[in-house]
Amino acid sequence: MNCRGCAAPLSLPLIDLGTSPPSNAYVHADRLEQAEQWVPLKVAVCEQCWLVQTEDYTSADRLFDAEYAYFSSFSSTWLNHAERYVAEMSERFGLSADSRVVEIAANDGYLLQYVAARGIPCLGVEPTRSTAQAAREKGLEIRELFFGRDTATQLRSEGWSADLMAANNVLAHVPDINDFLAGFATLLKPTGVATFEFPQLLTLMAGAQFDTLYHEHYSYLSLTAVQTLCERNGLEVFDVRQLSTHGGSLRVFVQRKDGQRRAVLPAVQQQLQTELVAGVKTAEYYATLAPAAERIKHDLLRFLLQAKADGKRVVGYGAAAKGNTLLNYAGVKADLLAWVADANPHKQGKFLPGSRIPIVAPAQIEIDKPDYVLVLPWNLLQEVSQQLAQVRQWDGRFVIAVPELKVL
Repeated sequence: MNCRGCAAPLSLPLIDLGTSPPSNAYVHADRLEQAEQWVPLKVAVCEQCWLVQTEDYTSADRLFDAEYAYFSSFSSTWLNHAERYVAEMSERFGLSADSRVVEIAANDGYLLQYVAARGIPCLGVEPTRSTAQAAREKGLEIRELFFGRDTATQLRSEGWSADLMAANNVLAHVPDINDFLAGFATLLKPTGVATFEFPQLLTLMAGAQFDTLYHEHYSYLSLTAVQTLCERNGLEVFDVRQLSTHGGSLRVFVQRKDGQRRAVLPAVQQQLQTELVAGVKTAEYYATLAPAAERIKHDLLRFLLQAKADGKRVVGYGAAAKGNTLLNYAGVKADLLAWVADANPHKQGKFLPGSRIPIVAPAQIEIDKPDYVLVLPWNLLQEVSQQLAQVRQWDGRFVIAVPELKVL
């Protein structure tokens, strides 16, 4: 396979997580007798542009289909983040009723609802029918499309040249990342700004966050790689911010290279230097993730097996994609993790891909009173432990597995 960024041959492996189904391919009860699609989950590093990427074994239209079950609005933490984003961008860039905001991967309207509430004209691009419909039910205008240069040209001809383009947690999800970025250079006004938010490579490596690797994530991004990709596609990075979301993310601000350019702020060079010192341009930097993942797998299995031997009941919370990566890599099934609770009704009544662990409503926790609740989206531990504070009433305890096993 060649690099999806610069087309150089890929020769440096990062990790091999075996095979698993796509992490958001939840199984309907009436399909339990049918086989799932299991494909290799391997990640490699380009030693030319240092883009970390999943090797291709399945197509985007199979990953992001009409039954896509990730809905952003079921996390209060994420909704608060989106509302703050809209407030900050409106103030910083002077957005008003005369502006145009376009969000790429608008999901269920979690962010654009706050744009619309300010009276700012906005449009969402969202290829998955399930989430697009949820956004329309909020009164938002949504185009059910995959985004790229052709889509951008079409939207520009319809009067949607943008003052602000938002792209949260989508840059990693696109197979043709050059076509995707070229779409931003096409749709932005000469004075426009685009922001990309994505889990950053430095925290993935430092925190052994291998569970954020899954088929829907085609790329794992550093500013080093993103800056090169942007320059190749007519964009310039002029600012970057550190975020706490998803275990550690970056928000990157870009503008058209041929537009009315803002000064590049010192934060850009500071982040590039931090990555250089960490070693993102060296093969040795990438050697630590595989052994860390193996340690995490073994620690989780030891905990689950000991709990079962002691007659303790362990359940999960959060039917998240990262949890599916962890459980399938470790080979965990319902005999060790009885069920997983999730607040998203679109997932309830289904089964996790691969492990076939049933997904139930959070009310089941109060009914069963388990001894341990394994929080699979560990980045939301504070939110989950507050929502499920009643677990403490029967001396139940919360558990996370990444970056190391902790019983809290």
